[in-house]
Amino acid sequence: MRQRGLKKDPGCSYVDHKGKVHLFMADDDSHPQAKNIYEMVLRLEAMVKNDSEIYENKRKENLPLTGFHSEKLAIAFGLLNTEAGVEIVVIKNLRVCEDCHQFMKMVSQVVNRKFVVRDASRFHHFEGGACSCKDYW
Repeated sequence: MRQRGLKKDPGCSYVDHKGKVHLFMADDDSHPQAKNIYEMVLRLEAMVKNDSEIYENKRKENLPLTGFHSEKLAIAFGLLNTEAGVEIVVIKNLRVCEDCHQFMKMVSQVVNRKFVVRDASRFHHFEGGACSCKDYW
């Protein structure tokens, strides 16, 4: 790709909240609520893995927050800023990776919320620990 001068668009996700678009990129901490969003992602990962030690250890050690994909950040933002029961819609410019797909399935069950994620291939409707694509995307 370098030899041909080609560049790949970075992965990004966005959520429309109260008429304002909130854009998230992987490992991006430029959002005004970044600290709370990253804390929420850590909590969600701990809930999904049923291990609160993960969250506490990362917080206590002040580990650098890396590896946070844009769709995880967008979901966390949506959970922080919407009422219980409200569907969260995320638009992503690339395909959702397997890790994030699994994460969203599990989080939809743990928090009892519905997520609709539009990626480059299709709409994914996550609800109750399952996805409308039946894990074929």
